Amino acid sequence: MIVKKIFDGVFDDIVHANFLKFGRGMYENRYLIEGKRQAKKWAVKTSAEYANFLVKRCLEKINGSVDIKGVIVSTSDLKDEIGFDIKKVSNFQGVKKNVIDTSVEPSQILELIDKYPKVFFALSFSGEDFVLKIKAKAPASAKPGKNNERAVADFCSLKTQDQSIIDELFFGVGDFKEVFINHIINVTDIVYPDNMNELKPGEIRELSKRKGIIKRIANVDSVEKISEAKFVA
Repeated sequence: MIVKKIFDGVFDDIVHANFLKFGRGMYENRYLIEGKRQAKKWAVKTSAEYANFLVKRCLEKINGSVDIKGVIVSTSDLKDEIGFDIKKVSNFQGVKKNVIDTSVEPSQILELIDKYPKVFFALSFSGEDFVLKIKAKAPASAKPGKNNERAVADFCSLKTQDQSIIDELFFGVGDFKEVFINHIINVTDIVYPDNMNELKPGEIRELSKRKGIIKRIANVDSVEKISEAKFVA
């Protein structure tokens, strides 16, 4: 999970791919997540940034084929890469939405997630101990600046009995009845590659890293906990 990796000091290709959308500036209300402990399960709601993680973790729990609905969003043409039925493909300003409503083997999607970390997988499906629902649309673009609207985690919804997913999503929180976590991302600088003069503009953008601080504001059973981590990703 992206935020946990940052706090653990792990800056891999997945973290880099997720931070490419940020320029210099302060980004409020990012990586929103809330959780509630229910009788025999947890109810989790998140913003769009958690979609790929949730899809991957839930698919890894399934044996055999699974019925999936939703969209795979990409700026690249993936029709030759997707090895299962596509209901339709829409294209708006270079953003392609592959509409999915079919039964697939989990490995078919897991391989795509690993191969294309910048592709957005807004997919809904269920298993023996979980139900995952994600809005079938592209996420909003990242924009710096203050947001005076109330932060709401409403893009992804997960009901699960899997303690390991809860522990990863709410790392460091401990036991809780209700929790809401918000993040503020402050990109203070762009670290360009050393051989920038030899690269094309697109290559420079892909290889440049974002440097800054992420602040994690967790409200755990009405008690606020704040932590920070530096990143170069």
